[in-house]
Amino acid sequence: MKISTRGRYALRTMVDLAQHSGDGLVTLKDVAARQELSQKYLEQIVTQLSKAGLVKGIRGPQGGYRLSREPKDYNVGEILELVEGSLAPVECLEEGPNTCERCSSCATLDMWTGLYKVVTDYLGNITLQDIVDRANAAAGNDYVI
Repeated sequence: MKISTRGRYALRTMVDLAQHSGDGLVTLKDVAARQELSQKYLEQIVTQLSKAGLVKGIRGPQGGYRLSREPKDYNVGEILELVEGSLAPVECLEEGPNTCERCSSCATLDMWTGLYKVVTDYLGNITLQDIVDRANAAAGNDYVI
């Protein structure tokens, strides 16, 4: 499995929106500048995120984007699957039930199924909030007054 730039940029955009959720609406220009990404490419990605209901956008001079839910309510797996498609390591696991004619005699099916489970469990258990919290701790923003 290899995550494309589209998947990585979508996740970075969602994390950026989560980090700046207290700022109200966030412009793509600001996200692009902070993340050092092409604004045009982000427009394509955010359109997909918006159509799926992961972000809400407001047009106009005071417009921008915000998350549709709290950062703790998103997991990395749902974001990557939206923009990348299936995260299955082999085609026969992409949709159920498995219709591969070799399914009943495939010596490697259990291995691929196990790998898929590990990947989906791992990505499904990491939230945007987890990523924001780790980034804040790494930046030294974990102090308490």
